[in-house]
Amino acid sequence: MASAGGPDAERPHPKPFLIGVSGGTASGKSTVCEKIMELLGQNEVEQRQRKVLILSQDSFYKVLTAEQQAKALKGQYNFDHPDAFDNDLMRSTLKNIVEGKTVDVPTYDFVTHSRLAETTVVYPADVVLFEGILVFYNQDIRDMFHLRLFVDTDSDVRLSRRVLRDMKRGRDLEQILTQYTTFVKPAFEEFCLPTKKYADVIIPRGVDNMVAINLIVQHIQDILNGDICKWQRGALNGHGRTYKRPFPEQAESGGVLAAGKRSHLESSSRPH
Repeated sequence: MASAGGPDAERPHPKPFLIGVSGGTASGKSTVCEKIMELLGQNEVEQRQRKVLILSQDSFYKVLTAEQQAKALKGQYNFDHPDAFDNDLMRSTLKNIVEGKTVDVPTYDFVTHSRLAETTVVYPADVVLFEGILVFYNQDIRDMFHLRLFVDTDSDVRLSRRVLRDMKRGRDLEQILTQYTTFVKPAFEEFCLPTKKYADVIIPRGVDNMVAINLIVQHIQDILNGDICKWQRGALNGHGRTYKRPFPEQAESGGVLAAGKRSHLESSSRPH
């Protein structure tokens, strides 16, 4: 497919392998992504030259009205609801990323609950990790992913991490706990947890599960080494959405996951 002219026209780039990483609040999604980057040696590569990059759904929170922002500062706004995200912008940005284009990604300030004027320039990469609590909620966005991971972490662990994180952001304990019981926990059970069934791979205990992390890193390394061509031929239809998520084929045992199969890479004693 011929590409239109633009800043990247002189540097054709393969369409990236898009990986969605979901899980509850403070489950360790970003930590898992960062560990993958570290093991691939990509976190020390200059940003424009990276073959693997991480994007967060948090960048796509909606611009709040004055009334909504006042509620947010009091811990009375539901940031865990699907409507809290600018899904149109998220969809169009991901579509451009899948098409191998350079994009501008919004920057969100969690202290002031506002979208900043400056954006982050994201250059084409071979593999893109897109993490967030509701990245599998909307089907049209969910269908863009070639691989879906769900980070499954104990709810008590997630709550303790959430408390520590939000206190570092200047919020008091009572507000954090009220927000958790009023919005975060109910939203997880209603919107996030049901999307676990769409995951191809479930990672119990997050970054502590190095068996899972290493298998995923192996598959990404295979893509970077050339297996990317095996799925690229039929990656997109005319509307920019993927309907097949073929996994790179491997003859080696231990690193093989059948296409479209959900896999628990390690057993979990959690009740869900």
